[in-house]
Amino acid sequence: MPTNAIPLSLANLDKLPSGVERPAYARGDLSAGILHFGIGNFHRAHLQVYLDRLMNAGRDKDFAILGAGVTPYDVKMRDALEGQDWLSTVVEQSAAVSAARVTGVMTDFIPPMEGAAIIKALSDPAIRIVSLTVTEGGYFVNPALGKFDPEHPAIVADARNPDDPKTVFGLILAGLKARRAAGIEPFTVMSCDNVPHNGKVCRDAVAGLAEAQDSDFAAWVRESVAFPNAMVDRIAPATSDRERGIVRDEFGIEDAWPVFCEDFLQWVVEDNFPAGRPAFDEAGAEFVEDVTPWEMMKIRILNGGHAIIAYPAGLLDIHFVHEGMEHPLVRAFLQKVERDEIIPIVPPVPNTDLDGYFQKVEERCLNPKIGDTIRRLCLDGSNRQPKFIIPSIADRLEKGLPVDGLALESALWCRYCAGTTDSGAVIEPNDPNWERLTAVAKEAKSDPMAWLGMKDIYGSTADSPAFRKSFADWLGLLWREGTVATLQRYLG
Repeated sequence: MPTNAIPLSLANLDKLPSGVERPAYARGDLSAGILHFGIGNFHRAHLQVYLDRLMNAGRDKDFAILGAGVTPYDVKMRDALEGQDWLSTVVEQSAAVSAARVTGVMTDFIPPMEGAAIIKALSDPAIRIVSLTVTEGGYFVNPALGKFDPEHPAIVADARNPDDPKTVFGLILAGLKARRAAGIEPFTVMSCDNVPHNGKVCRDAVAGLAEAQDSDFAAWVRESVAFPNAMVDRIAPATSDRERGIVRDEFGIEDAWPVFCEDFLQWVVEDNFPAGRPAFDEAGAEFVEDVTPWEMMKIRILNGGHAIIAYPAGLLDIHFVHEGMEHPLVRAFLQKVERDEIIPIVPPVPNTDLDGYFQKVEERCLNPKIGDTIRRLCLDGSNRQPKFIIPSIADRLEKGLPVDGLALESALWCRYCAGTTDSGAVIEPNDPNWERLTAVAKEAKSDPMAWLGMKDIYGSTADSPAFRKSFADWLGLLWREGTVATLQRYLG
């Protein structure tokens, strides 16, 4: 550790280098008003940044964050942050400028998986919002049906043991039940995950689990608890020794788990907070009556675009996202699929030019400072494809429109899941269902319909003869001639 690197802590805030922004508020002036499940990089680069802006302006100091979690990952994060008094270094990066700020809006972190302590905190009237980032796959949704799955083993277990829940939704229910019994107003449940209609999906999970316990209680949850929908957006890749080294060497801070993110930040949220909320709009968030248009734009154009970049770049052994965008075939593939097949079927968004939005997506993906990886974009396709790509295919098929580019994206995902790149390099498991996906992808080499036969992923979309033919043609070409030749063929 260089002698000039300062270990991050409350005691050392005044010793940090002059170019590093730090809290203008004192920890002693804060009190928790939000309990957040899933203290990860995105949360610390998004919700915590909005709160930091407000608290630096002297606002909403009674809405500090109390951390909670239910996974071993949460244990690691808590251990890292506890040693630095829950402070985080957030490095915002444009292509030209990097700037570091230390945020201090989290006051404590309940030891993960200690259910009784979490339920006690949820019962506290001071907690008026329960927010969560539990990943796209964390809502127990059957991807083919697009509905909450009450038969999932974790949900079945919580339904049988309501007083000792293990899932986020079981804990939220236990907290709501305790508040109801004590005559305390329910908290608002605010999903910050990248899931279409995330508030509704979250409500379905909480009320769906309640239904298995007590139908009257489930009805009360649906009628009395607010679940605002929101569109959240900021790229915040995983932290590695690379990021720790940059924070140490360029900003003079020793941080066990710094957060790196782009300088772009967006949050569009429905204003449905009966128990009160911070003035997020004064910190840059946008409150609307219906978030659906923004949500559709982001999920189809940005997240769908990430998938279009990811799999050809992964098959070509490209490491970073900006390197993928610098490959002429990968970028041309992204542009053609977006402009020919995705953007034309995205509904209008108030005060937004969709072509301009896509140009901003390209600019963000070209940012070399972020260090976002192709592997991260390829992660968890079995959960992401049904949300980000397959709905666009379904919409185009319903309108009788061609899906050649989207079918190629699906074929590239299948080829990637076979487990080797074009060069023969092994692709390490990169999906919760990797073993199954790899087996089916290898079978699909000789029988492409084996892949589309995964009804839990493709649903009825795979019944389309046009989609089936295009998918099979592209997959065959990928195996025979490789990614480069296949992209060249598509691009004409």
